[in-house]
Amino acid sequence: MKRLLLAVIFLIACLSAAPGAETPSELKPFVRGSWQEILRSHAGRPTLVHFWGVTCGPCKVELPLLGQFMKAHSEVDVVMISADLVPNLAGATRAMLQKSGLASAENWIFSDGFVERLRFEIDPAWQGDIPRTLLIGRDGAVTTIEGSAEIPDLEKWSAQQKAAMR
Repeated sequence: MKRLLLAVIFLIACLSAAPGAETPSELKPFVRGSWQEILRSHAGRPTLVHFWGVTCGPCKVELPLLGQFMKAHSEVDVVMISADLVPNLAGATRAMLQKSGLASAENWIFSDGFVERLRFEIDPAWQGDIPRTLLIGRDGAVTTIEGSAEIPDLEKWSAQQKAAMR
């Protein structure tokens, strides 16, 4: 187990130090009060907030699709929050975001040992299952997608947000 952990740490260190690699956006620490900060900073704009994790199998499939969605829909703010419980390693998180085309999104990582408090702040009913997507409309209405989001559903929501703007 120790060897595996050391191998993962070594691999992450090598990947993050690769010369010529694109520099991903900053990973902001998601702590108490961060959720309100996100809501304030994106108020009045259609915003997709996606909770994911490096150790989440469905997330590995979904993230590249979300990267393509973000590229095609610049009118939608995309906020990615790594909500893995253990381990929540910044290097692995950055590498996965970059590989998925999401390095330029607004990226956060759970940085509080009391994750139940963070989840409760977002949604008191949320038990921590990921992936989880919140679609926040221009009017502040929130649609929750538990499990993997279907891209056609995101496309439909985005079109509705565009239409509401006119």
